[in-house]
Amino acid sequence: MNGQSDGIVIRASSITKRFGDVLAVDGVSFEVRRGETYGLLGPNGAGKTTTMRMVSGLSPLTGGELAVAGIDVSRQGREVRNVLGVVTQQDGLDTDLNARDNLITYGFITGLSRAQAEKRADAVLMYFDLTDKAKEEIDNLSGGMKRRLAIARAFMAQPQVIVLDEPTTGLDPQGRNGVWQELETMKQAGVTVLMSTHYMDEAAALCDRLAIMHHGKILTEGAPDELVIRHAGSEVAQVRVSNGARQDVVNWIDKAGFDYRQAGAVITVSAHNGDRPDLSGLEGVRVSYRPSNLEDVFLSMAGRKLTDE
Repeated sequence: MNGQSDGIVIRASSITKRFGDVLAVDGVSFEVRRGETYGLLGPNGAGKTTTMRMVSGLSPLTGGELAVAGIDVSRQGREVRNVLGVVTQQDGLDTDLNARDNLITYGFITGLSRAQAEKRADAVLMYFDLTDKAKEEIDNLSGGMKRRLAIARAFMAQPQVIVLDEPTTGLDPQGRNGVWQELETMKQAGVTVLMSTHYMDEAAALCDRLAIMHHGKILTEGAPDELVIRHAGSEVAQVRVSNGARQDVVNWIDKAGFDYRQAGAVITVSAHNGDRPDLSGLEGVRVSYRPSNLEDVFLSMAGRKLTDE
């Protein structure tokens, strides 16, 4: 697990994390290539944050092997943190300092001299288009701007890998779009990104590959479009039905051999072969079609929505 000659920057092999009797991460394995954006997608409690804390060297492994940039995380946790930039769900910005001083202080923590920290802070502010906010007090920044500053702070040490835990949780659409733009900028600069999210549109837009997690396990892995075609097909049917006719409709769909999931008054139906499910023989109900998405993948594999608790 020591080399990077194969282009793998993060390699997790059957990693586990146990908290007492709770197995939060259960034998998870994945690899992230240099310059790739890799996502962990799943609902709250799926094990995403725990996995990322182990990758960041912030939480010891219970079992398995984990290497980042050729460094064994279990044995060289301090060295791993020197090559990582970590952005947690809580920004952790110091409200007693302005934006620039937050960066400079973080630079001190990572071992930069004052002169180096000041020079690097100005470069990072410019890179993330935050120069005009350098003297702004933290409490005066919007949620999206605080998130961008937290991501910018992770660049003070010029990391090889950025770890982002739920980068846009709690942001409005404008704030989310701003963060998405910064992540794309990082990707263009060749930075390897490991991120977690429970937003399927975010995962589809940002990730080269992703793993869908549930109950501490990886259910499936691949490029977003590949996962959709593989598990949900190109289109799904949505059948709206009254409670009185529901069982008859479900029996018909089941007999026809289609996959289906029920949510409220709507039954979502997909075909095994990835084609559009033919429900022309189903009478007396309203049927509509839409393109499949990652939500359908998760529903078909775990029987619940990504946003379910």
